[in-house]
Amino acid sequence: MALTLGTTGMDSATEAELHKAFQQANASHGGRWQLVPEGDADYVVVDMDSMYGPMSWLRLHAAGKQVIGLTSAARTQTDFRLERPISAAAVSLLLNQITGGSIAPAAAAPAQSVPSGMSPSPEPEDQLPEEMPAKPREDLRAPTPTAPRLPESVAAGSLAPTTIEPAAPAPVVAPPPPPAPPREKRLGDWLGANELRGKVRYQQGAGPVLLIDADARQYHGPAALKPLAGYFDGAVERESFGSIDDATFAREATSLGAPQPLSRLQWYGGLLAGQGKLLPGFDPSAKYRLSKWPQTEREFPKHFRIATAMMKGPATLEEVTGASGVPHEDVIDFVNANLATGFAEVVSEQPPEPTDTQKGGLFGRLRGK
Repeated sequence: MALTLGTTGMDSATEAELHKAFQQANASHGGRWQLVPEGDADYVVVDMDSMYGPMSWLRLHAAGKQVIGLTSAARTQTDFRLERPISAAAVSLLLNQITGGSIAPAAAAPAQSVPSGMSPSPEPEDQLPEEMPAKPREDLRAPTPTAPRLPESVAAGSLAPTTIEPAAPAPVVAPPPPPAPPREKRLGDWLGANELRGKVRYQQGAGPVLLIDADARQYHGPAALKPLAGYFDGAVERESFGSIDDATFAREATSLGAPQPLSRLQWYGGLLAGQGKLLPGFDPSAKYRLSKWPQTEREFPKHFRIATAMMKGPATLEEVTGASGVPHEDVIDFVNANLATGFAEVVSEQPPEPTDTQKGGLFGRLRGK
């Protein structure tokens, strides 16, 4: 009985390239597979790197289909993964994997690969606006009293008696308030660019160890994020990060698994920072959108629904809450996390274009008569 394969969620050029590679790979498998429309296929290939790929995956997954994620990322949420760039060899390995062939699956992507949907972390400023101490105002000094001006008769040597008006007293000006003390840095602040250098180790008590390579923007640590929740509470001093040499770093990193992008920890820090309230400096009534599909963590299944609602276009936080069916506080935390990593942005309202009558003005209307 022939096995069936379909495609969806990709542009025509990608689909044509995939079909060509499939024909070559299928020939080496004795023609056991057939290429059919997605509705009739047992297995469906979805381009997870495209804008609509994740939504196609959600629809097919709900329909009980076996989904193959076409992606250049090291991991994906689909049942199978087809690595980019597309080639007959990669497709042949995939077909072997599905049918239980003896050929080994495709090798893992290089350690520096970014998980599906993620992009290199943005370059934030060294300090957030609220971290910067307010610049003290210049001292407001009382104006120096000037000598009273003598009447002309006295100045000229006249002996006529003259009344001299005293100068008005200078107004009393209150001194400027002292500058606000800078906010203590937390772990999320230290993860920004230009804050740490080289390789360091960070650990709180008996908690999980984090090996951070600040120059490579990577870290080694637990696969789950929730065990690190306590790490983002309270102030963290620079001395809390212990230096570690390259050999020790490499030895300890082996037991902690593959490197992960440091932006993942920044995302989690942003998720916890607001505790249901929007980060300082952002308008709760503004419209927000996702500039690209973010990596949704399995520990937070509701985030997929929020991301799906935000990808439809700019929307207020209330509108996203209604469209996703997720509690308002969870929506705000998700937006905070993606603002921290640059995946979310504020959409400013553009003024309406002037009409022809407005463009013409009074003189335009007069010329039309």
